[in-house]
Amino acid sequence: MKINCNAASLAEACLNVQRAAAQKSTLPTLECIMLQTNEHGVELSGYDLEMGINTVVDATVEREGGILLNAKTLCEILRHLPKAPVSIEADDKHICTIKCKETEFSLIGFPASEFPDMPIVMGGVPVVLPQCLLRDMIRQTIFAVSVDDSKMVHKGVKFEIESGEMKLIALDGYRLAIRRERIDYQGESISFIVPAKTLSEVIKFINDENGLISLSLGKRHIVFSINGYNIVSRLLEGDFLNYKSAVPEHHSATVKVRTRELIESIERISLVITEKFKIPMKCVFDNDSIRFSCSTTVGVANDKISATMEGERIEIGFNNRFLLDALRAADTDEVSIKLSGPLSPVIITPPQGDGFIFLVLPARLRNED
Repeated sequence: MKINCNAASLAEACLNVQRAAAQKSTLPTLECIMLQTNEHGVELSGYDLEMGINTVVDATVEREGGILLNAKTLCEILRHLPKAPVSIEADDKHICTIKCKETEFSLIGFPASEFPDMPIVMGGVPVVLPQCLLRDMIRQTIFAVSVDDSKMVHKGVKFEIESGEMKLIALDGYRLAIRRERIDYQGESISFIVPAKTLSEVIKFINDENGLISLSLGKRHIVFSINGYNIVSRLLEGDFLNYKSAVPEHHSATVKVRTRELIESIERISLVITEKFKIPMKCVFDNDSIRFSCSTTVGVANDKISATMEGERIEIGFNNRFLLDALRAADTDEVSIKLSGPLSPVIITPPQGDGFIFLVLPARLRNED
């Protein structure tokens, strides 16, 4: 193999593809990026058997072929090369020479044939939607994904897509996040669960507010096509919790409050709550106000903000971080908080509609023991 291309373009592509290469593996080839020539230039691929990323970089191909090179080493070399054309040549013994102006490196690689085959997803109707929409929907749900649930299926975000609508759902046993949006899709109803790790990588590729992203679904894998990159991921399999039954249908109080003021008040109370002293925060909803308080070995904090309230007085405890995560994910100036009692989940929604629904379980206050 021998190619010539722009060093900066190749370096950028390598850094992006490197995200799919294994950090540490018993198989050295999984820590590599594969460079393979094709009719468009050189294709770069990384794959750790769970997620893969590939893209094509414009290049002049003098001799066809391919090679595997350690991803970290290759990216560091390309990142430090002069801003000039780079030549990459690999011989039959898998020795790769990288030249750029007066700089030259010689690396020992692996044959391209040792790279695992990335899944190929074919068939079905692709789902095409604005990049910024998917980014916002992921950010407004991924915070509720489980990180320690024994059920692997809850470590991902569930997609439910039907004619004209897409819904994303995440939960971890203490909170639930639901985000729905109208989309231009007329295919059959589909449902699948994508690992949170994959979605975290997908949103890093979103940099065009007016661009589109395409989702192609297979039986066990999904491909996100965005800005010249294909991100392939395995899907999680298993029984996802029946989240619909977890959302209370009735409530005894409704509170409307400015989102920023609520966040800032909880942040102030959180100053006396530490990882060592995770004491629940006490919230009293009454008389068009919300009063917060918390007492720990660090100190005592009290605060009060105005709100518009309908219904009975409710005193309830919360994990401050869980409540903050939900409020920070809200994208409205105001939120509506629905309460059903001191031991029932709180529901956070927009003032109108149900574009997002965040459910947070209460924490038992010490004086209730």
